[in-house]
Amino acid sequence: MTKGSALVIGVGPGLGLALAEAFARDGHPVALFGRDAARLDKYATELTTEGRTARAYSADAADPEGLEAALTRAADELGAPEVLVYNVAVMSPDTPTGLDAREFAHTLAVNVTGAVVAARTVLPLLRDGRGSLLFTGGGLALDPSPAVTSLSVGKAALRAYVQSLHKQQQGSDVHVTTVAIGGAIGGDNPRFSPDMLAAAYLNLHQQPQDQWQAELLYT
Repeated sequence: MTKGSALVIGVGPGLGLALAEAFARDGHPVALFGRDAARLDKYATELTTEGRTARAYSADAADPEGLEAALTRAADELGAPEVLVYNVAVMSPDTPTGLDAREFAHTLAVNVTGAVVAARTVLPLLRDGRGSLLFTGGGLALDPSPAVTSLSVGKAALRAYVQSLHKQQQGSDVHVTTVAIGGAIGGDNPRFSPDMLAAAYLNLHQQPQDQWQAELLYT
């Protein structure tokens, strides 16, 4: 049986690309979402030359209408989704007393509101009403830093949203979870290499239903 599509939002040269590659190599048609159209096209072409099915979709997570339209288009072109991965965040240094209101609103739009839009758009599109909604969280949700305040607030809010959605979907065939990454992606620790992390997301999607939890603490 062919597999449903995997929609990966936030595809860059690190974890995002590794996620797209992992799900593509597992046999899912993959939609790559991001703002850099040229880079996305390059990644999609590379996957296609490997014999995978992949397409690029330019979208800004801070634009609800645009994101919804891009997700709907991908589902139409690649088939009903089986996986959503929301891997988007604005990472910029800021402090609790130095936040700019407009910039803070923008970071929340990307870090949190985009995830809400993605989930609400994809849920009714899931193939046979089953699949996985996976969100990239972080240790900052549990231990916020005054050096990256907006990201800390965003990860905490995302965690609360995903856990609420997880509880709402309990008893259904939809696996909702966040991956709280407690280390530097691509740093010296090989456990936090993009490929190792992407394998953990794929494993979550393949988990038996009796093992589903609202959060994977990846430390």
